[in-house]
Amino acid sequence: QVQLVESGGGLVQPGGSLRLSCVASGTIFSTYVMGWYRQAPGKQRELVASITSGGSTNYRDSVVGRFTISRDNAKNTVSLQMNSLKPEDTAVYYCKANSRLRGPYWGQGTQVTVSS
Repeated sequence: QVQLVESGGGLVQPGGSLRLSCVASGTIFSTYVMGWYRQAPGKQRELVASITSGGSTNYRDSVVGRFTISRDNAKNTVSLQMNSLKPEDTAVYYCKANSRLRGPYWGQGTQVTVSS
């Protein structure tokens, strides 16, 4: 089993930055595909960014050039650096982990609010 604990959410002004972190339990973190998803009220949960065990990344078009996903397998962490934040980035952000055999596992979510 994998448990995911997120941190780093908060309130920022448009154009500001936040860094989200997700710490995973378990002994095989390095084999999991990790991702960040977000969900705004009344909308479906959507992929923001993902990173494979080999370090390949994928981003939602609207965040390309602004967000960066990374992982540190030694620390069992995945991070999302968010720059140039916009009001439309406001959502609950969730960490996700899965492999071909296990998961998905989800974190509890952390609120990101972008407002002036």
